[in-house]
Amino acid sequence: MAQLPKLAVDKARELLRDRGLRATSSRIAVLQYLHGGTSPVSHAEVTETLEQQGFESSTIFRCLNELADAGLLLRMELGDHVWRYEASPAASEGENTGHPHFLCVDCGSIVCLNQIDLNPLKKKSSVAGKVGQVTEVLFKGHCNDCRE
Repeated sequence: MAQLPKLAVDKARELLRDRGLRATSSRIAVLQYLHGGTSPVSHAEVTETLEQQGFESSTIFRCLNELADAGLLLRMELGDHVWRYEASPAASEGENTGHPHFLCVDCGSIVCLNQIDLNPLKKKSSVAGKVGQVTEVLFKGHCNDCRE
């Protein structure tokens, strides 16, 4: 997935207020951090950076979950019992639609995939009719670095 442009403070405030949330400095910082990312990140990864700016781990955790509950972030568990979060243009525009990810079972790296057409899974189709609504797709395997 291409890196999203860093989110301006005014735009972050607008997104928060549109979702009925107060535009606190911690929420703005978390939104900006995730809008600058290229793949889903864990609470620990966000904390590693934002603690240096004076934000506490528990505050960051609450912000991540509040922003996900408000539909501004996507929250996912990729099979390793760790919640990860990411912002996407669709989430910022009010749609809570994700995209597929690739998880390396050796090193744990995660890559966002956006070149796969998932429309047949999202719309009424024989696959959707058999399983229900597909909201997340995860590919697992060995990344190029680990295969070598």
